[in-house]
Amino acid sequence: MPAPYQFPLHLRFGDVDSYGHVNNVRFLQFLEDARVHWLREPAPGGGDGPRTEPGPTMFDYVTEANFTLVGRHEIEYLAPLMYRPAPIAVNLWVTRVGGSSFDLGYSVAEIDGSSLYAYAATSMVLVSRSTGRPVRLPHALRAAFGEYAGPTVPFRRRPPLPSEAEAAASVEGGAA
Repeated sequence: MPAPYQFPLHLRFGDVDSYGHVNNVRFLQFLEDARVHWLREPAPGGGDGPRTEPGPTMFDYVTEANFTLVGRHEIEYLAPLMYRPAPIAVNLWVTRVGGSSFDLGYSVAEIDGSSLYAYAATSMVLVSRSTGRPVRLPHALRAAFGEYAGPTVPFRRRPPLPSEAEAAASVEGGAA
């Protein structure tokens, strides 16, 4: 599997809340910072040998007629992240590419991977500016995403609560 994109991120004192650790809402900003920088990186590929000029970015494949929207976020916090001067890493990879959408996986961790603070996932949709409707992802963008393909995010899933299990069983039983 290709290595995920790694975005080094310096924490700011303002990221810390009254409990002394980085506030959960700040993690969404960390994901956005990494995602925007990643989309503006030169797209992988583009021929053999070193480039003499910067190549197109993945964002360049999104035309002026389109834009991307976040459709969904999910974050699982694994350990408190305390303020410190050393940067952390937001690692990013592509977990799924659909017709007009793509899913990203993230880990927020030490740069060397020694500690993991959170897993996250984001679903993005390419949308027409004029209609507000989803549009197909360009082939070149799909190819660039393939260079960052990785596994699904290893979220821990909790078993359903008894009331949830009973509701699911009644729906399944009623559909037969």
